[in-house]
Amino acid sequence: MNAMTRILAGTAAALMLTGAAMAQDVTMRLHQMLPPQATIPAKAITPWAKAVEDQSGGRIKIELYPAMQLGGAPPALFDQAKDGVVDVIWTVLGYTPGRFPKSEVFELPFLVTNAEASSVAFQRYVEANAMDEFDGVHLIAVHTHGPGLFHTQQPVTKLEDLSGMKIRGGSRIISDMLARLGAEPVGMPVPQVTEALSKGVINGTTIPWEVTPSLRVAELVKNHTGFSGENGLYTQTFAVVMNQDTYNNLPDDLKAVIDANSGVEVARFFGRAMDEGDAAGARIAVDMGNNIITLDEAETARWREAAQPTIDQWFADMEAAGIDGRALYEEATGLVAEETAR
Repeated sequence: MNAMTRILAGTAAALMLTGAAMAQDVTMRLHQMLPPQATIPAKAITPWAKAVEDQSGGRIKIELYPAMQLGGAPPALFDQAKDGVVDVIWTVLGYTPGRFPKSEVFELPFLVTNAEASSVAFQRYVEANAMDEFDGVHLIAVHTHGPGLFHTQQPVTKLEDLSGMKIRGGSRIISDMLARLGAEPVGMPVPQVTEALSKGVINGTTIPWEVTPSLRVAELVKNHTGFSGENGLYTQTFAVVMNQDTYNNLPDDLKAVIDANSGVEVARFFGRAMDEGDAAGARIAVDMGNNIITLDEAETARWREAAQPTIDQWFADMEAAGIDGRALYEEATGLVAEETAR
C-alpha cells in the first residue's frame, strides 16, 4: 500500500460528510517554481491536491500555479504563503539562507541516503526539533531529494577535476561545500540552470537526477558523477506550507482533511516521487549515451575528508547562535540510518 493510499484509508472515518452542516466551498491557490511536467509537480503535488479535493467531498478546490505564474522569484515563495499572497506553496528552504538553520543539517555532506527514507527522517526531525522555524505558516510536510551528484561539461573523475569549475549551488550549505571542494560556486534557483548551462555561465550543476529531464540537463552536459555507498554528497530540503489564516479559517472537518494529508506519510510520498524521478532521469542520460561516473570507495573517501570542514563550520555557526549543532547532527544521522534500514 503506497503512502497516498494509506492516507486515504486512514482518514475515511474522519471525513464522513453525510449529515454534517455543509460549509461554503474553499478555493486555495498553490504556487511553486517548476513546470507542471517536472517530477514533484506531476507526481506529488497534483496527486496531493486531488486527494485533498476528493476527501473534502469537493468542498476544497486547489488551483495549481506552476513556474511562478503568480509572480515573484522562487526565494519569495515561503513569504508568499506566510503573508497570504497565496494559500499553499512548495519551495526549497535553502533559497532563503539563514532562515532555517536547524533544518540545514540535512543538507550537510554525506548525510542523506535515498529520498524516501531521508524525507521521513527529515519530517520526524523537524517535528521534534525545528517547528519554530515554521512559525507563521501551517506546515504540511518537508522532504529531501535523493543522493546529490554533479552534471558537468567536462568529466569529474577525481577531486582535482572540480578545481576552478563554476558549479551551480542551490543553498548556502552546498555552496560552502563546493568552495571547499575546489569549485567556484554560483548560487541560483533551479529554474535558471538550463539557461546558465546553455550560455556557459556555469560549467556544471548540483541537482538530483529527477529534475534533469525538465531542465534538459542531459542534452546540455554529457558527464554525470556520483559516489560510492548509499550516502549522497548533498541534498536540498523542501517544504509544503499553507498560510496560517487559510488553515485556521477552515471548519473542523476540512481541517481534518488537511491534517490527514500532512506529516510523515506525505513526506514519504514526496520522497518516493523523488526516488522514482531519479531512476527515470538517470535512464534518459544512459539512453543518450552520456558518461555516467561513479567514484570508487577510495576516491569517495577523499571527498568525504575534503567536505568535512563544511560540517565543522555548521557546528560553529550553530554554536554561535546558541544551538547544539552536534546534537542535532547526531539525531539527524541516526534518524536517516533508522529509516534507511527499514
